[in-house]
Amino acid sequence: VSDEGGEMGPQEDKEFPFALMEITPLAAADADNDTAGTLPDIVKTNPASNAPECCNVIEQENASSETHLGIGAQVVAPFLIAGMGMVGAGFYLDHVQHWEVFVKVPEIVILVPSLLGLKGNLEMTLASRLSTEANLGHMDDSKEQWSMIVGNLTLVQCQAIVVGLLSAVVAITMVAVTQQKFEVSHTLLLCSCSIITSSIASLLLGFITATVIVVSRCFKINPDNVSTPIAASLGDITSLALLSWVASKLYTAKDHTWISSLIIGCYILVIPFWIFIAKKNKYTKSVLYNGWTPVILAMKISTFAGLILDVLMNKYSAIAVYQPVINGVGGNLVSVQASRLSTQLHKHNELGTLPPSSRICINPLDAFFSKQQYATTARVLMLMVVPGHLIFMYTIMYFKGENDSPSRLFVILYLIAALLQVCILLYVAYILTYFFWSLKIDPDNSTIPYLTALGDLLGIVLLGITFELLNLVEYKHNPT
Repeated sequence: VSDEGGEMGPQEDKEFPFALMEITPLAAADADNDTAGTLPDIVKTNPASNAPECCNVIEQENASSETHLGIGAQVVAPFLIAGMGMVGAGFYLDHVQHWEVFVKVPEIVILVPSLLGLKGNLEMTLASRLSTEANLGHMDDSKEQWSMIVGNLTLVQCQAIVVGLLSAVVAITMVAVTQQKFEVSHTLLLCSCSIITSSIASLLLGFITATVIVVSRCFKINPDNVSTPIAASLGDITSLALLSWVASKLYTAKDHTWISSLIIGCYILVIPFWIFIAKKNKYTKSVLYNGWTPVILAMKISTFAGLILDVLMNKYSAIAVYQPVINGVGGNLVSVQASRLSTQLHKHNELGTLPPSSRICINPLDAFFSKQQYATTARVLMLMVVPGHLIFMYTIMYFKGENDSPSRLFVILYLIAALLQVCILLYVAYILTYFFWSLKIDPDNSTIPYLTALGDLLGIVLLGITFELLNLVEYKHNPT
């Protein structure tokens, strides 16, 4: 239509296609050699996702549209299931601490946080890694999905054997240095128990974790919200049951020294086989070389926490039932945050490049009260701490009986300790995730082990302070 509102004449009709060509990339390239060969901004690709930025804008809008209610609805059920598993683990630890093997070989108690922490070092890290791949669409092809799962399970098995052996060695060393005690039979028993527990538990939980991620993807549920708590739901009770059963059987067996030596030797011999398979898998080759530092350092932190736990349990036997709960809740919640942060960075940024206008060290208030998606998630997770712990605490009270019900002061001090623990962990999660990303280190492989180990240390220390304060107050009211 012409400017005068009439129909376009023959000359105008011929010129119209040329007017369109003036806005095409080819015409623009001819007009300005500086932009030759470039694509318009609307279809520029993002190097991180190899997809058009317009698609990434849509993904960002979908991610930012997750509300408090939407996140909470997906997280709360796995959180409660995992919490009940930890309550069961607490009761079980309270029961087995009086077994002969735990009394005669007290070093086993030091192993508890380390072996329970393996779910954060290995299974939760596996969950975070596979959740990111699922959200990026890399697990939609069944062939790639199986290759990814088998490779990761092989890698985790290799890590479990090595870390299980190292955790026992570190525990024995700590006891030798601090208590001036060393027995060869105890050393072999601890090493064999630790290896068997970590290997079998990691295999079982790895299968469960992979299944949860595949199923959640089918039902359009964000695996970042559910995979890490589900991975932890059976982790504590499985590891404790295996550790206590294997330790008890080996301790009562004849010639258990030779049996323990044979077990250790067999596991060491199969390590090269697992390494060979993981090295041939494209999804695990880089992790096989670069994923050991966070796992081993986290194990050392957890073992140090176990040394503190051993001292506290000798003074306050009631602490055993609460230790897996406070440690597990903190680790589960912060793992959800870390997994979500890592997925968002993988979706919209190239490794080593931070999002625009973002910083590694932020104001703690911004981590919880800003309008960013990570702050929304942090608020949801913080709101779950008090109700969750109250549910778990009253579940413990119900099964222990009214005579063992904690006082109101203990409940208040315990909840303050739990809130402080999770608050610190969520803030550190943001800093660690963005810090590792800026160093071109994949946070899926590095962040969660440090966070769960720190959660173990904070949980045990804060729980010990809670019992000390409670004991101090009761002593003042009743000095006799």
